[in-house]
Amino acid sequence: MMRLTIAAAAALALAGCASFSPDGGAGQVSELTRERTGQGVGFQRTASDVDSAAARVGELLQQPLTADAAVEIAFLNNRGLQASFSELGIAEAERVRAGRLANPRLSFGRLAGGGITEVDRSVVFDLTGLLTMPIANEVAQRQLEQAQYQAAFEAVGIAAEARKAFFAAVAAQELARYAEQVKLAADASSELARRMLQAGNLSRLQQMREQSFYADATADLARARHQVVAERERLIRALGLSGESLGFTLPERLPDLPSSALEPKDAEQTAVSRRLDVLMAKRDAEATAKSLGLTKTTRFINVLDVGYADKRQTGEARQTGYEIELELPLFDFGSTRTARAEAMYMQAVHRTAEVATNARSEVRESYSAYRTAYDLARHYRDELVPLRKRISDENMLRYNGMLTGVFELLADARDQVNSVTGAVESLRDFWIADTDLQSALTGRSPNLAGFGAPSKSAAGEPRAH
Repeated sequence: MMRLTIAAAAALALAGCASFSPDGGAGQVSELTRERTGQGVGFQRTASDVDSAAARVGELLQQPLTADAAVEIAFLNNRGLQASFSELGIAEAERVRAGRLANPRLSFGRLAGGGITEVDRSVVFDLTGLLTMPIANEVAQRQLEQAQYQAAFEAVGIAAEARKAFFAAVAAQELARYAEQVKLAADASSELARRMLQAGNLSRLQQMREQSFYADATADLARARHQVVAERERLIRALGLSGESLGFTLPERLPDLPSSALEPKDAEQTAVSRRLDVLMAKRDAEATAKSLGLTKTTRFINVLDVGYADKRQTGEARQTGYEIELELPLFDFGSTRTARAEAMYMQAVHRTAEVATNARSEVRESYSAYRTAYDLARHYRDELVPLRKRISDENMLRYNGMLTGVFELLADARDQVNSVTGAVESLRDFWIADTDLQSALTGRSPNLAGFGAPSKSAAGEPRAH
């Protein structure tokens, strides 16, 4: 009896060691996210937390939005991210439960008849749970870590989406403003051509060319205006905004191109050692291995309960003792559970190898896209746009010297449309490629799909001439 009491006290002491962490495991998630995005993320547990987040969002929206501000707003406002934090709370509850012994079972029975009363009492403890508690607790701890990686994985994805939506929205706004300028020029040239045709100073073919340019400019402006709405709404969804928050302003233009391109060292190794999806796959394989060990430990003992029993009958001496409840492996010797665990472990190993291989490939592809986008943007900035400006200046000199006509000057202005539009699109594509590269290095798969939205020339539509 004394030994049983000591064992029960020891079990209670072990169970008391498992407790909830002060931050619910969110601190580790915030740190993982900060290392990969430059900003931490918090779990909004109370109404006060939600109010504080709303106030911060309002403060950020008072100024023209930046890429970093967009990420912060997305972290504060995204309900899906907060839902992933709830999963974190579930995982921590499972960890605490695994570190606590199952509640003892108390049974009580009373039989009376013929002047005889019989009372049976017993208290039963889960001995198997006590013996396997260290392994179960370690497995639950790994599952909590997996939930933390998953929450950080979601946060990194939200940050990347917010940044890319921000750059696309700014570029769309900038292109729409330029399309308006082109439309005004097209209006003027079309009207001038119409009057000159009436005066007999212009052929019908030349007038129709100017009218065609006007028609193309009108269609381009309509598409550009819709693109502004579409990209802005995409940004709104990424930031989780609604109501009065929709009136935010964007900067006039995209950030300038950096003076030099990144040259990441050991990029593939960085991806394998730091990418969250790779780390998650590794932890999954490790947790499965631990589960396999637990399955082998309890292969032949599925239920082993021990407890104190007391029996008392009227007119008879009190009887005491103990009970052991054991499931006999007569039909299932545990081989099915072991085979299942081993198959799950090998499945996790192969998936880990697949994720690591894909990560290496995505880093190589992301860097190629990044470097190509950088070189194109620099080419537009340093070569094409300055060249078009020099040509325009030369044509203006020729026009002032009456060596060329107004329509030749307008034709040269139309030729600049492609250069300016291409410059804005290439700069947008660079910043999107930069975001994808950062994700591929330390966060998650960037889901590569080329350089941003396709331009009209890429889509096969003719440009105005």
